Amino acid sequence: MINKISATIKGLVAGIAIVIISIAIYLAKGDFDNKLQYISYAVYVAAILWALYDFKNSSAVNKSFKDYFSTGFKCFIVVTFIMVLFTFIFSKVDPSLKEQMATKYRAELTSKGNYTSPEIENMVGKAKDYYNIMLTSMAIFGYLVIGSMVTVLGSLFFVRQKQ
Repeated sequence: MINKISATIKGLVAGIAIVIISIAIYLAKGDFDNKLQYISYAVYVAAILWALYDFKNSSAVNKSFKDYFSTGFKCFIVVTFIMVLFTFIFSKVDPSLKEQMATKYRAELTSKGNYTSPEIENMVGKAKDYYNIMLTSMAIFGYLVIGSMVTVLGSLFFVRQKQ
């Protein structure tokens, strides 16, 4: 029964689990910038490896690198979509995240001592204007890079394992 779950559904389950974990971490710690967030990445990696492992044990005739990668891709693209959507919505719903970023950025710029107060306020204002786009772009890039790396490495592992 468990092998009958498609890679896409595995990605959906993992994406929902990661959203729940992320919200729980945020509620417990007050921000996303802490080491507990690695739990989310562990679930992400585990979901991709689960999809690849189940594909290895399936009755599929072709089990080339391309077929493994396609299976992993179906899983990680769904997780990426869910996390990008979650990141965008959450950053819009909770404006305190933008203010936290602005406070940290202002303190960082001030501590460097290279900028005047008007320059700092201008830079912080621009960072706030682009915050949602920047955060969403980082989520897209991060999840795609991690997902593709895990899928490539996992696919190589399983292809070589059968030889």
